[in-house]
Amino acid sequence: MSAVAGSLVLVPNTLDLGTEAAVALPEVLPQAVIERAARLTHWVVENAKSARAFLKRVDALVPLAQPLQTLSIVELPRPRKGASEQDDAPALRALLAPAVSGHDIGLLSEAGLPAVADPGARLVQVAHGLGLRVEPMSGPSALLLALSASGLNGQSFAFVGYLPVDAGARAARIRELDTLSRRSSQTQIAIETPYRNAALLAALVQHLQPGTQLSVACGLTLPDGWCRTMPVQAWRTTACTLPDRYPAVFCWLA
Repeated sequence: MSAVAGSLVLVPNTLDLGTEAAVALPEVLPQAVIERAARLTHWVVENAKSARAFLKRVDALVPLAQPLQTLSIVELPRPRKGASEQDDAPALRALLAPAVSGHDIGLLSEAGLPAVADPGARLVQVAHGLGLRVEPMSGPSALLLALSASGLNGQSFAFVGYLPVDAGARAARIRELDTLSRRSSQTQIAIETPYRNAALLAALVQHLQPGTQLSVACGLTLPDGWCRTMPVQAWRTTACTLPDRYPAVFCWLA
């Protein structure tokens, strides 16, 4: 490692991926994040095309240190079926070679905070193993924004990720999590691919207990974003249409 190694900078992204109207960066990202992103010349990203689109938005506010086409932008390797963490470590270490040589590297997710419900977590782990400095920066997290807006227990909560797609397995998992929430007074948080938002909401309304508090947050930070919390029994008698392109977060507390 060089005498002065670089840092892995966790650069937050907006939450408007896939939506029709982009939010102005200063509305959701601190100026310090925009300026830091403009200075970085090495990037590891989830998707190179959307990363370039993000950097164009940055460049419109703070000129990039180098022309966009000259920046080093590499994608995280996709997880291989059956591969262990040890198997992917060499490839991830190679991505961090510029930091070992003294360059700061930006890690960018498709939306929100890198490494939170995001494949970048493994790269952060490898960076720690190499003794690199990890520099997280402030920005939006759909999970925490939804929890904050829900009014549910913010002292004890668990992110459970994606629920099973199979209807039977999904129903069993929902009932299991409802029981866990009731036993531990713990808010459960789940997400879904936007085009399956409506299916997940229907399953939650069907399989959670009537008295369980269910909160749905959709399109947070967008102009027409919203959050609604009420008992499952009330959801069963309330018409609610979830868009199939906006990300949504589902929280419940039994």
